[in-house]
Amino acid sequence: MLEQHYLTALFEPKSVAVIGASDRENSVGNVIFKNILGSGYKGRLYAINPKHETIQGQPAYKSIEEIGARVEMAVIATRPQTVPQIIEQCGRSGVRNVIVIASGFSEAGHIGAALERKVMEIARSYNVRVLGPNCLGIIRPELGLNATFTRASAAPGNLALVSQSGAMCSAVLDWAQANQVGFSSVISLGMTADVDFGEILDYLIYDSRTHYILMYVEGIRHARRFMSALRSAARIKPIILLKAGRHEAGSHAARLHSGMAAVSDTVFDAAVRRAGVVRVKNVGQLFYAAKALASKFRPQGDRLAIITNGGGPGAMAADRAGDLGIPLAELAAETIGNLNKVLPASWSHSNPIDIGGDATPERYRDALLSISQDPNVDSTLVMLSPQAMTDPMGVAQAIISISDKLNRRIICCWMGEAQVAESRKLLEDSGIPAFRMPETAIELFHHISKYYRNQKLLLQTPEPTRQHGRPEAEGAKMLIEALLAERRKVLSEMESKAILRAFKVPVAQTMVARTATEALLLAEQIGFPVAMKVDSPDLPHKSDAGGVRLNIQNAPAVRNAYHDIIDTVQKRNPTAKINGVSIEPFLSRPHGREIMIGVLRDPIFGPVITFGAGGFDNEIFSDRSVALPPLNKFLAKDLIDSTRTSKVLDQFHNMPPVDREALKEVLLCISEMVCELPWIIEMDLNPLIVDEHGAIAADARIVIDHAANSSGDRYAHMAIYPYPVHLIQDWTMNDGKVVTIRPIRPEDADMEQEFVKNMSDESRYYRFMDTLRELTQTMLVRFTQIDYDREMALVATLPNAETGKEHQIGVARYVLNPDGESVEFALAVGDDWQKCGVGRKLMTALIDCARSKGYRAVVGDVLSTNSKMFRLMTSLGFTIHPHPDDTAVKRVVKPLTG
Repeated sequence: MLEQHYLTALFEPKSVAVIGASDRENSVGNVIFKNILGSGYKGRLYAINPKHETIQGQPAYKSIEEIGARVEMAVIATRPQTVPQIIEQCGRSGVRNVIVIASGFSEAGHIGAALERKVMEIARSYNVRVLGPNCLGIIRPELGLNATFTRASAAPGNLALVSQSGAMCSAVLDWAQANQVGFSSVISLGMTADVDFGEILDYLIYDSRTHYILMYVEGIRHARRFMSALRSAARIKPIILLKAGRHEAGSHAARLHSGMAAVSDTVFDAAVRRAGVVRVKNVGQLFYAAKALASKFRPQGDRLAIITNGGGPGAMAADRAGDLGIPLAELAAETIGNLNKVLPASWSHSNPIDIGGDATPERYRDALLSISQDPNVDSTLVMLSPQAMTDPMGVAQAIISISDKLNRRIICCWMGEAQVAESRKLLEDSGIPAFRMPETAIELFHHISKYYRNQKLLLQTPEPTRQHGRPEAEGAKMLIEALLAERRKVLSEMESKAILRAFKVPVAQTMVARTATEALLLAEQIGFPVAMKVDSPDLPHKSDAGGVRLNIQNAPAVRNAYHDIIDTVQKRNPTAKINGVSIEPFLSRPHGREIMIGVLRDPIFGPVITFGAGGFDNEIFSDRSVALPPLNKFLAKDLIDSTRTSKVLDQFHNMPPVDREALKEVLLCISEMVCELPWIIEMDLNPLIVDEHGAIAADARIVIDHAANSSGDRYAHMAIYPYPVHLIQDWTMNDGKVVTIRPIRPEDADMEQEFVKNMSDESRYYRFMDTLRELTQTMLVRFTQIDYDREMALVATLPNAETGKEHQIGVARYVLNPDGESVEFALAVGDDWQKCGVGRKLMTALIDCARSKGYRAVVGDVLSTNSKMFRLMTSLGFTIHPHPDDTAVKRVVKPLTG
């Protein structure tokens, strides 16, 4: 594997030049050069200043071109107007990485934006990568490199801080010094004109010094790259994220600072949840969460028990838990019985468990052991307030002594300072998170338990679309193309329902009448009672316009309703275009609940699916949740359960529970529709009526646009790459057997495990270079839960003769190398299916995938004794090279360009 990331020279430079280095105190160039000198940087350091012979006792050069030696990274600390010329000088001198400190670019208006474009044009012409502009710089403590203009330094550690705000970096560094927190990297991104979050995360995935990643975000430029890198990094390293702009004022301030379009906070929150990331609200929470993860605090659920020696602190903790929706565990009867045996009769007999102000270390220990086996308890908060008879150190020691025996996770809150500081530190040193205030402890528990819930969302990869190749779906595409050719963007209700019906969404039949007589004929054809609605592209809210009449029972009422609708709408909206009146069955469902499902196009993250209360309730209660497609049943359930509306879908008063499976199926169909129809920029399904018998859309509105599909990538409109159904193909072997070649799915985990188990020892060793007999659970998840945008795994399957289920006979996969331009492949074929062409077919399909993504080469490491693989690789156009690090292995390479 090509281990060196293409940004290594930027973050691990062997030589640095500071352009604009200065002797003038407190100037940016002075502070940066002084920081690098004082941080113990062991690489070569050059000062560039045409007006001085020396800078801070070091020789100074007039320009980067005068140095005459290779410089891996340059820090530009000069006025913004000078940056284009300096970038050009760097390019001519072979400098491939620069950090631009100055502000005054796109965040400063049109003139600054033009200057930034000029900088980037020059940088790209010389293949120079740019961090910034308007950034603080970088700190790499292990390398002794502090290339920033902050006064704060950073101790070595395993946390990486990535921030768009230099001021936030400075504040975090100041906080970290006081709290003895160390860093692997501190990276200030600034305007992200070139190097952005996605590439930084890619680099940190491969950085062995980094175990946890902290992020401060103001805006996103490339949603697909951001989400792809975020999801890949979060699978390997916990990510804690703080974002500015949760409200309008903050969003406006962040937009002015970053110069980027504002991101809907609700959409952003849905995106990072889907990526398995924890989002916090302040710097304190950012670090408390990081410290808790570092201490291996791993809550497996959110049901919390609280043990306290004071009723007031316990009540405060319970209140904060209620604010955050954390359920306090309902103690089992057996647990209460055990507590009765070890606690005084005056204990609270409920959760929070108040064990009394005179609680001894033994009482704390016994209470904790008593609830440790309770199946209703996921985690425990142990609280202590220093009272007259309290022994804080003794209690801490008692908890530490039994911590290994507990099968529940614990956090502690030792309230106060002077009397408890030493014992709180003992808990922290023993790996048990300990806090001063109950609210802080509860918030920490909330964020970390949310992290593990979000990890479940990260592992969801939607099932393949059921509409692939179906004529109905192709018909929907043709209808949209025809409407766009007519320069129409707003679909009528009848057209909207035709699109939905093509994707198997149940809809009420709708036909449009252009005269009262047509309305009579259609009503008779549909059958009474009917509903009548104005058909107009200019009136998204028909009821507000007076254009809806329901439960029309007979022909005279149809005629009257038709004229009444037309007259009312024309009076209220004289300029609205009226196509006629739509006629549809009146849906009388006594147990029906009205739901709203919508689609909107976020300018950054693309299509977003919304779910909430339908009808007028949606506007009154504003209860909705959002999710990024594609969805599967797990994600659809999470979308439903994230609303208050979900409660009325269960048994409610005299109404039976609704058919939730039907509701989830509608969400899956909508997800498929927005994946496959990139022209859709808006959709409202309101109301969708759902009851115990199923779901049906009573009204629908779709808006389309040409601009939404401007790329050749069929899924370019989406932030998360869906299951690539277009790669599914059938291939007939020489003996007539039809093999399916398709991308792997999460549901293939058992099939993949069985495939590896059935391989011979030799085949397994050739594939994994290891003697493993089966895949670990972590490997299995990693192999089947893939990000199709940056990696690919194609399986070859045949139907099992006895069960009819798929049987895996081979797999080929690639992953993106750190260089960002090549992919590393792996190939395995079942022993019974070797020499049948399976390996060649899989590799050919995999190479085509890599080529379509624009990668420059496919590479692989092959054991020197694997002669069969070398014969196959040679026939496919690979060249064989010595491995740079291992004589037992050879590297095979196939260029895809040139």
